[in-house]
Amino acid sequence: MTAFSTLNSLPESQLDNLREMGYTSMTPVQAATLPAILQGRDVRAQAKTGSGKTAAFGIGLLQHIDSAQFQTQALILCPTRELADQVSNVLRQLARFTRNIKILTLCGGQPMSAQRDSLIHAPHIVVGTPGRILDHLKRETLKLENLRTLVLDEADRMLEMGFRDDMETIIKATPASRQTLLFSATWPEGIAAISTRFQRDALSVVTEEVSELPTIDQQFIEASHNEKLSLLIALLSERQPSSCVVFCNTKRECDDVAAALNDRDISALPLHGDLEQRDRERVLIRFSNGSGRVLVATDVAARGLDIKSLALVVNYQLAWDPEVHLHRIGRTARAGEEGAAVSFVAADEMARAHALEDFLQKSLPWVSASTLKKGSSKALPAAMMTLCIDGGRKAKIRPGDILGALTGEAGYRADQIGKIDLTPTHAYVAIEAAQAKAALVKLKQGKIKGKTFRAILLKD
Repeated sequence: MTAFSTLNSLPESQLDNLREMGYTSMTPVQAATLPAILQGRDVRAQAKTGSGKTAAFGIGLLQHIDSAQFQTQALILCPTRELADQVSNVLRQLARFTRNIKILTLCGGQPMSAQRDSLIHAPHIVVGTPGRILDHLKRETLKLENLRTLVLDEADRMLEMGFRDDMETIIKATPASRQTLLFSATWPEGIAAISTRFQRDALSVVTEEVSELPTIDQQFIEASHNEKLSLLIALLSERQPSSCVVFCNTKRECDDVAAALNDRDISALPLHGDLEQRDRERVLIRFSNGSGRVLVATDVAARGLDIKSLALVVNYQLAWDPEVHLHRIGRTARAGEEGAAVSFVAADEMARAHALEDFLQKSLPWVSASTLKKGSSKALPAAMMTLCIDGGRKAKIRPGDILGALTGEAGYRADQIGKIDLTPTHAYVAIEAAQAKAALVKLKQGKIKGKTFRAILLKD
C-alpha cells in the first residue's frame, strides 16, 4: 500500500483533506496514474467501477487549477447525469483543501437558461454529458480555449451510448496543448482509436484484468420468469439487506417490480431513463440516505451510483454482456469489502449464463430455488424518510444550518438525523421514519438562518 504522502507535489492542506475523507493509502489505479497525472502527462487507464479512478484524476487535475483565473481549466465528460453528479460531488470534497474553486455540472434534463446564467462567471471545472456540453459550445456559452485538462470518464460507455461524434467534436474544441486523461473499464477498438488520435505519448495503465472478480458471494438460481418475483420477495424477506440494488433490463420491469415490492411493504424505488432529472436525483438521494431499502434500476440509470457498503445486488434478469454483469455485482464489493450477489436465470437466458462462464473461464455457482421459501414475505421498511427543503446552495444554506434547526428549537437528537444533501435549489435531510411527519411540521413552523422555507416529505 502506497501512502498519498509519498506524492511530493501534493500540499499538506490536500493531504489533511484526504485524511479527513478517509483516504490514506492509494488504490492500485491511483498509485499507477497519479504521479504521471501530476506531472501533466497524458494517461489512458483501464480500471473497473469502484477502483478509485475519480479520486485519481480529481486529485491530479485540482493541482493544475489556478483559482485566481476565472476560466474553465478542466472538463470531465461522463456518459450519464448520475455519474456526472457523483464526479462533481467527489471533486467538491477533494477541493475543500483550497478556496474559491467553482465546479459546475452541465447535463440534459436541466434548464438551459439556469446553466447559461451559471456560465456567465466561468467555472474552473465543468463536469457534464457530451450532448449538453456540445449544446453549450454551439451556443458559445461554454468556452474551452483555456482548458488545461480533459477527462473522458467511462469512455467505453460513452461509445456504447452513441456519443462518438459528440466526443470528437468536443475534443477538437479544446487546445492542442491540453492534458488528456482517458479512463475506461474495457478497451474496445474504438477506445484505442480515440487514444491514438487525441493523446500524446500517453502512459498506459491496466490495474486489474476486467474478468477478475472481487470478493463476492455469488449465487445463480434457475427460475422461470413467472417465479422470479416470488423468489425475489423471499430473498429480500430472508436476508433483510440494509441496502440492495435489483437490476432489470427494461424500464417497465423496473416499475412493475418496484410496485410489487412496495405492495409487500418492502421499501423500493424505481430508477430508469424515463424519469425526469429532478425525480432521478431524488431517488438517488433517498436511496443513499436510507429512505429506500431497495433500488430497482436499469444499467444506464444506475451508472455512477456510489453507495458505500451496498449489502446485496440482485440480477432480476442477466445482463446481455458479461462485462456489464461484472459492473453490476462490483457495486457490492467496493474498496476491498466483501459483497453478495444473486442472479435469477430463466431458460431463455441460459445462453448469457454460458457466455459469462466462458468470459470468466470458470463454472458459475448454481443453487436450487428451493433454498428460498417462496410465498414467505417479511416487511422491509426504510429506516429513514427524506424531507425536501425549498432552498439549497444558492440560498447559502449549509448542512450545519439544517442540523441546527432540527436539534435546536425542534428538539431532535443528532442521532435521529441522517445524511443531508444540498443541490443548488434544494436541501434534502434524512430523519428517522417515525419522526418524519412531526419533524416536517416543526421545520415549517421554525426558521433556518432566520428565514422560513417551504418543505415537503418525499413519498413514493
